[in-house]
Amino acid sequence: MTEFAPDAGFRKNRKLKAALLRHKAFSKEGLSERLFGLLFSGLVYPQIWEDPDLDMQAMELEPHHRIVTIGSGGCNMLAYLSQSPASIDVVDLNPHHIALNRLKLAAFRDLPGHADLVRFLATPRETSNSRAFDQFLSDGLDAATRNYWNGRRFGRRRITVFDRNIYKTGLLGRFIGAAHLLGRLHGVDLTEMTETRSLREQRQFFDERIAPLFEKPLVRWITSRKSSLFGLGIPPQQYDELASLAADHSIAPVLRHRLEKLACHFPMRENYFAWQAFGRRYAPEGEGPLPTYLKPEHYEAIRGNVDRVSVHHASFTELLAREPAASRDRYVLLDAQDWMTDDQLNDLWAEISRTARPGARVIFRTAAEKSIIEGRLSPAIRDQWTYMEDRSRELTVLDRSAIYGAFHIYGKNA
Repeated sequence: MTEFAPDAGFRKNRKLKAALLRHKAFSKEGLSERLFGLLFSGLVYPQIWEDPDLDMQAMELEPHHRIVTIGSGGCNMLAYLSQSPASIDVVDLNPHHIALNRLKLAAFRDLPGHADLVRFLATPRETSNSRAFDQFLSDGLDAATRNYWNGRRFGRRRITVFDRNIYKTGLLGRFIGAAHLLGRLHGVDLTEMTETRSLREQRQFFDERIAPLFEKPLVRWITSRKSSLFGLGIPPQQYDELASLAADHSIAPVLRHRLEKLACHFPMRENYFAWQAFGRRYAPEGEGPLPTYLKPEHYEAIRGNVDRVSVHHASFTELLAREPAASRDRYVLLDAQDWMTDDQLNDLWAEISRTARPGARVIFRTAAEKSIIEGRLSPAIRDQWTYMEDRSRELTVLDRSAIYGAFHIYGKNA
């Protein structure tokens, strides 16, 4: 496992700066990039917001497959382990995500049983969780990860966030909290969505209570500013992609449409992403699903496969550059390409193409609907891949997280 510096902020995180910064520091664009970088330097995603069931349908995983994926909150990497692939390399530029991924792997490996795992990773206000860390997890962690979770923030050990509710923390958790506060300022309690019992009731609550919020002057003012959406992990470049979808270049209609899909297209009892958005937690037993990786039927397989994962504090391109040719089968890019310049995209896909075995697949999301690589890759690279457009369109409709414009699948030509 690649070592990481657990407390390195944006100023010292050369990997993140190289990925994000494009403009001079005191330009309008440069200031926006640096503000996003400062916010993105902490924990961003306590839960990943890409649907792993969709990923696994797209990848059609087999036991010999070797996967490379971006880590984020770690939920997807663990879900993939339920299919027993040969190996998974997890990369991330954010050291907080590295520490979280390694902790989740340790929880599967070292906690006594499935109930303990759910208590630790999915149960809010469980004050025994930090003691479980001390008793079962701490000794088995590498030194950097152990020091990270034992480190103090605002006077408390970081690990004590699991005694409260980790899903209310991180940049995304705080953004969702701010959205709830904004709703309450306008007389709407968003948690009431979790009390609905049918798609009809969900639609009624959205149309009558949530949709009108997007016409409020304060909401339109907030959503017209790039920095207001940094809490969703949306960098300046991705904001511009979203704004381009609306005739008036306002992001409010786009967000309304995405939230409508989250609220109305899937039953609450089947969508843990909606529970996190509206309830800020997972559903109590019997009222809704746990994430795929926490379901009891997958516990033994994932626990038995945790040693197949390697976690790296590195970029996707950086990792692949030191791997042999024709050595990987599946690549999961999340939405990272929305950040990239043409040069960065070509460097990334050159390494993907070099390391991909025949029949390999690449999956990713985009803020807008169009695939981000079309018209931007060199023909020599692009011609090695086939866009699985119909299948991509089918799976986009099924994406329960609902926050992306589209899901894309590319297959390596033989």
